[in-house]
Amino acid sequence: MTEITTSLGAGTLLGIAACSVVLLLVLIMRFRVHAFLALTLVSVAVALVTGVPFDKIVPTILGGFGSTLAGVALLVGLGAMIGRLLEISGGAKVLADTLVGTFGSHRAPFALGVASLLFGFPIFFDAGLVVMLPIIFSVAKQFGGSTLKYALPAAGAFAVMHALLPPHPGPVAASELLGANIGLLVVVGLIIAIPTWYIGAYLFGLYAGKKFDIPLPSSFLGKIEADENHQPPSFGMVMTILLLPLGLIFLDTGLNTATVLGWVSADNTLVNFLRMLGKTPIALLITVFFALMVFSGKHGRQHLEKVCDGALGPICGIILVTGAGGMFGGVLRASGIGDALAGVLSDTGMPVIVAAFVISTALRVAQGSATVALTTTAALVSPMVEATTGLSQFDLCFIVIAIAGGATVLSHVNDSGFWLVGRFLEMDEKTTLKTWTVMETLIGTIAFLLAALGSVIL
Repeated sequence: MTEITTSLGAGTLLGIAACSVVLLLVLIMRFRVHAFLALTLVSVAVALVTGVPFDKIVPTILGGFGSTLAGVALLVGLGAMIGRLLEISGGAKVLADTLVGTFGSHRAPFALGVASLLFGFPIFFDAGLVVMLPIIFSVAKQFGGSTLKYALPAAGAFAVMHALLPPHPGPVAASELLGANIGLLVVVGLIIAIPTWYIGAYLFGLYAGKKFDIPLPSSFLGKIEADENHQPPSFGMVMTILLLPLGLIFLDTGLNTATVLGWVSADNTLVNFLRMLGKTPIALLITVFFALMVFSGKHGRQHLEKVCDGALGPICGIILVTGAGGMFGGVLRASGIGDALAGVLSDTGMPVIVAAFVISTALRVAQGSATVALTTTAALVSPMVEATTGLSQFDLCFIVIAIAGGATVLSHVNDSGFWLVGRFLEMDEKTTLKTWTVMETLIGTIAFLLAALGSVIL
């Protein structure tokens, strides 16, 4: 998105950002304006107040909206189809029963979290969460209690893996900018990710499940009835369907790593074709058709068509609100608010790892996008890293994790992920702030504290 040149000072821009968030919350929570309308209205208001030229306001808004939908709509749509096919076929219940049988009913949230940690290694947050939701809801329906008790440990697992570990784009970009070794970052990131998830997502998820009674979403309860005379798929087939997109995506990331290391040529046609198959939308598309082929013998094609159609209806509102959240964050970025904040904080005299966390946190709060906060902070602290003598590869990895921690905390109304989770679980904005925002803040803060401790010890 093109950034707009503005004559406003950093203080004024930051004041506008704060007021816009307050206005948005008042419109939604006090006056009950629909989130999609409120986000669109406030985005236009911010563009006007920050001096975006009249002829660039609509392109700026559409740019933020479109770029978010480009990354979310295909993943959510295809992931919802996979999830609904597993749900209707009985596959979600088979997986839920197997997980619970292995770990025990009282450890069901833990089992879902561990499964999500494994699935979250190669797959992005949005796609992984959407595919796992039917399993989460099936377990919640079977054992009762607040949906948060089961959803937050799983969602937190995807969030932790997405923020801290390659091959996800944020840590990869930051490691390249700072010169950190990606292989070492995987090891260090994994060591920090496990306790971060356990404390910040699993334990907090159990607490939130007791404090907030969130029922199963109506979109899940209003499912299409399955054919009566069919046998549910085996556990092995369910795992094959779930692991197929992960394997394809890992094929892309693995070949990309091999290309960077010089093991294969970047111009190799076969390599590029295989990497194309591993792009997340293509991987999910292949998985949808594989699932349709598997279930076509047990369900009529007309029934499967209705299943896929029914999967898309409930998520249309989710996609639009998520896109509007990206639009709001995009307007904040285009107005220069993020750069103004970064300029104020870039020369603070703090230790590098602390400065990295503080700058990343400020950028995350100001403009919403974790990836933008991560990559922008890495670029800003890169000169500080180069000027600091005696930094080891461990130190560089810890700085990357500190940046990732800052880019995770305080997910709120300018973050598309905030709306994605809130709408899927059918939570109001106040409850989403008290649950999802708090969990994200715990995850980011714990990751930073562990990284800071590691930098002192090693």
